[in-house]
Amino acid sequence: MNRLQRVLLSGAVVAIFAACASVPENIEELQTARAVVPQVEASPRAGVAATYISEARKALDRANRLAERGADLDEIRHEAQIATLNAEIANERILAAQAREEIEKGQAERQAVLIENREREAQRRAQQAEMERQRASSLEQELAALKAKPTPRGMVLTLGDVLFDTAQATLKPGAYPTIERVAEVLKAEPDRRVTIEGHTDSRGSDEYNQQLSERRAAAVEAALVERGVSRDQIISIGKGETFPIASNDDAGGRQQNRRVELIFADAGSSVASDVN
Repeated sequence: MNRLQRVLLSGAVVAIFAACASVPENIEELQTARAVVPQVEASPRAGVAATYISEARKALDRANRLAERGADLDEIRHEAQIATLNAEIANERILAAQAREEIEKGQAERQAVLIENREREAQRRAQQAEMERQRASSLEQELAALKAKPTPRGMVLTLGDVLFDTAQATLKPGAYPTIERVAEVLKAEPDRRVTIEGHTDSRGSDEYNQQLSERRAAAVEAALVERGVSRDQIISIGKGETFPIASNDDAGGRQQNRRVELIFADAGSSVASDVN
């Protein structure tokens, strides 16, 4: 080999080593791409960004091949940056999908709580309604046991004049067991109302009979209030001799007409009207 050939060969070897030396062992952009691309590929939600992840992988593979060949540093960095950019876009889409899932999960949990609360409230109301129905039934049975009779105005309990002295408005001791049972019914259901109506026979003047009927109704009201019944549940009125239920021509009929009637309105209804 002559001197010229040795010089040319030496120059070629130097050029090869110079080219290899121009590619740094650690290229920051390539190292970043190699770190982030596998991360997005491994995400359980990678499917929402499949296109970007695919482009990131292709660019990273090109960058790796260029680096292995000792290609131009700018080309390597360019492909690595493309890989990183696509990986970042894919990551943003993954994070957005995760946020949507968490929001939907939170909404589903709140909806489940609302449904559970509504069901619990419906059950509570159903139980309360059943308890009220049972209580109303027991109260109706109690009134029936007192000989109260159903009428269009409500349950009507009649207290005969034997519970009062003749021409008097003072209750006899025998009236109190019935009064006490009536008081228990009213106290057990504060929404129930009662109208107390006093009635007389036709003997005596209209004015006297009206006043007597009012005093007898008021005596029953006072006895109920003394036993804990709220005045708001009671209306007492006198009807005098205007609404007989039997003939006043004989003693038996007149005795039936001398009475106090307790009209129990249904729970939640207004007090029975004055219409007899």
